[in-house]
Amino acid sequence: MVKQEHILIKKYFEDHSFIESSIASFNRFIDVELQKTIDEIGDIVPTILPTDVQEFTIKFNKIWIEKPQITEADGSKRNIYPIESRLRKLTYAAPIYLEVSVYIEGVQRESFVSQIGKIPIMLRSKYCHLNKMTEDELIEHGEDPTDPGGYFIINGNERVIITVEDLFPNKVFFQHSKVGPSKYTAKIFSQRGPYSIPHAIEQMKDGIFYLSFTKFKRIPLIAVIKALGMTKDQDIMDAICDEKEYDDVYINLYNSADIKNTDDAIECIAKKIGLTQPKEIKIEKTNEQLDHYLLPHVGIAPKDRIYKAYHLCKLIKKFLQISIDKKTNTDKDHYKNKKLKLPGDLIADLFKVNMRVLVNDILYNFQRLVKRGKFQSVKIIIRDKLLTSRIKSAIATGSWVGGRRGISQNIARINFLDSMSHLGRVVSLLSATQENFEAREIHCTHWGRLCPIETPEGTPIGLRKNLAMLCQITQEDVPEDKLKKTLENLGVKLIK
Repeated sequence: MVKQEHILIKKYFEDHSFIESSIASFNRFIDVELQKTIDEIGDIVPTILPTDVQEFTIKFNKIWIEKPQITEADGSKRNIYPIESRLRKLTYAAPIYLEVSVYIEGVQRESFVSQIGKIPIMLRSKYCHLNKMTEDELIEHGEDPTDPGGYFIINGNERVIITVEDLFPNKVFFQHSKVGPSKYTAKIFSQRGPYSIPHAIEQMKDGIFYLSFTKFKRIPLIAVIKALGMTKDQDIMDAICDEKEYDDVYINLYNSADIKNTDDAIECIAKKIGLTQPKEIKIEKTNEQLDHYLLPHVGIAPKDRIYKAYHLCKLIKKFLQISIDKKTNTDKDHYKNKKLKLPGDLIADLFKVNMRVLVNDILYNFQRLVKRGKFQSVKIIIRDKLLTSRIKSAIATGSWVGGRRGISQNIARINFLDSMSHLGRVVSLLSATQENFEAREIHCTHWGRLCPIETPEGTPIGLRKNLAMLCQITQEDVPEDKLKKTLENLGVKLIK
């Protein structure tokens, strides 16, 4: 007699796949992230222009891909299937097309569609030829009907992109330091696009709060808040102490009492980071660095400075609640504080960085031809092989943006279960040579999400894990307007 739960599990796998989340993340990358990356690039304005031209702008518009194709030696194009890619040691990739417009003096002079490269396609994804094929059709095309896909074919090799487990970005983590000048430290990884900037807030024995990020090392936090436009001590006090007053805030305000306005605060910060230029240049450079590198997830425009000031006040308040009111530290190993970067997210990071490389290459080729007086059209300066080779190389070697290694691996084909295990693997970015005892232990929040048994012995134990069989990873982003409306209904007041 078949048990009821066995029937339910069998029914579940009739409609769902082990690696459904990986395929959905790749589909989302093609449908959403590609266009989002192009929109983020904005207008491309060269610094060196042809003679008699005052204004020259290159605009990227719509981007899309087609299904995998191959161009033969005679120049003919046709569809390619995975079995042929494996046998002929080819890459199973699809062409990327981009609409490009050129504006001279504000008037559109050129508009064309260009192939900017090729992108490897995940097997069984929306843009793969095998998608929605019947069992008989799959056998006809040389495929195993039980193979779930979820991997790529690069130069004939089957490569799987491993899901990466990382701390949740843009969230503050507090930790108690047993050694060092500060008892408690607050850390936040501010992420915008593929880049993540670590920030640290410390309170020294004298009671002063210091902020560290990029070139800014231990800058008084009140000076940074005043440089962002919140210059009144009363406003800072109100933003931090809305329920309870803290003596530590008075100590910090007294320490920065000499700073009366924004310019004084910027002067103080510039001196700390060693800028020695004239005052105007010093202010401009410091503001530019604060805009781009201080909490970039809040915004990178000058209008966002006041929001950053309020955000820093909120962080001081949380810091004081933990250090003085003895509230609990953040549990880094709780799964609500983790983010899983699926193959689609990792390829999106790779694509964003390499699109910037392509834009710089277009600018370089344009300015080189302009200097020689040989410029004719933007169409001839777009090198499609640049993007193709960089993305292909990253997936073929596993060397990713941010200096990470081993992100993609040759899929294990010892047996079917081994392949399934490899497709559901989750790797932590922590070093396997260091202790990290707490990160290696099973946490109660792993239940139903990660397999408690499958992890290797030796140095990577607990850092290399596997998803549970019925685990699904959510991908939907909540629209910003909907989120704002919900928060307003809960009583959150907007900063005016």
